[in-house]
Amino acid sequence: MARIIEKLSPAKVQKVKETGIYGDGAGLYLNVGPTGGKSWVFRFMIGGKAREMGLGPLHTIGLSEARERARQCRKLQLDGIDPLEARLAKRRSARVADAKAMTFEACAETYIKSNRAGWKSEKHAAQWPATLAAYAYPKIGPIPVRAIETGHITKILETIWTTKPETASRLRGRIEAVLDYAKTHGWREGENPARWKGHLENVLPKRSKVAAVKHHAALPWAEVASFMMALEAEDGMSALALRFAILTAARTAEVLGAKWSELDFATKVWTVPSVRMKAAREHRVPLSECTLAVVREAGKMRERDCEDSFVFPGARMGKPLSNMALLMTLRRMGRSDLTAHGFRSSFRDWAAETGESADIAEAALAHVVGDKTVAAYQRGDLLERRRRLMDGWATFCRTSGSLVGIPA
Repeated sequence: MARIIEKLSPAKVQKVKETGIYGDGAGLYLNVGPTGGKSWVFRFMIGGKAREMGLGPLHTIGLSEARERARQCRKLQLDGIDPLEARLAKRRSARVADAKAMTFEACAETYIKSNRAGWKSEKHAAQWPATLAAYAYPKIGPIPVRAIETGHITKILETIWTTKPETASRLRGRIEAVLDYAKTHGWREGENPARWKGHLENVLPKRSKVAAVKHHAALPWAEVASFMMALEAEDGMSALALRFAILTAARTAEVLGAKWSELDFATKVWTVPSVRMKAAREHRVPLSECTLAVVREAGKMRERDCEDSFVFPGARMGKPLSNMALLMTLRRMGRSDLTAHGFRSSFRDWAAETGESADIAEAALAHVVGDKTVAAYQRGDLLERRRRLMDGWATFCRTSGSLVGIPA
């Protein structure tokens, strides 16, 4: 007797609410779930085994289309082909086609877009596409990520490895990150040809042998006090920000981003949120009386709009000073041989010369302890011990004169 097919009607498909499986015939079923959701299922036998595959939800696949899909599945069965395996093979082919179409440049742009929000530094976010566009895209931009090999990477790096070692090293790391991203998404397989350890280190000379590492230009610690006297004579918000940076031994970005809401005048503490810290960890900075005096002077120069406004605002409303502000102050003083970051080194040298504990000095600089065992036990931020250190540093910085508002 012939099998009855097309048992369901459009009205019944829409009306039925009770959880269960409702057959239409020839292997097609309407599945009504516990929450009322409806979807199509095709059940079949292949090689003596019962199998089941979903054909899509009712809100997307109507009754007539579900019947057509079931009919196509039955045709495959007649040819001895498993409809479910056929669909999986089709999806795999589509992924392979996507991988072939995914070029390095397209992959890099996708990676940058996905990760940009997590990059704290605007400069860092701008350098990523700039270095890739300058050195990588011209050579491997249109090449599928699945086809990139070691030869492609060395061809890019060899031209600048000895002339621009810092740029080349960062470029290699960025290419490696993009290719790792591609592998995670199934666009390439195998080892990363841009990896350094155990791979490119066997082809390219180490950076230490190409050029000496350049440190930020720093003032000898014994000359800081006289420099601070000269800095006091400078007018403007930038000069105040530089004084604040020196007295707190903080990084430039941390200083420029400082907001009034982060300052607690009662406890004399500046709390830098983790999102602005290099180590992504909140950092409390004890403020000496000298440092507080600088902050108060900044407050007098520009009336703050709210507690969330910048301590050292720039010329544009609602914006901080530019990244070049402190460097330009040094240049106006005729000290283009120095950098603002270099004063962190001056502070560290002074701390060592005065016999301060390395742990305390490193904590003041917000450096992460390298030894994991030490880091595990040293969970506190040593605030009070650092307060004595920063008070001593402020006293040293004014031994040859006085800061505004603070008697010598």
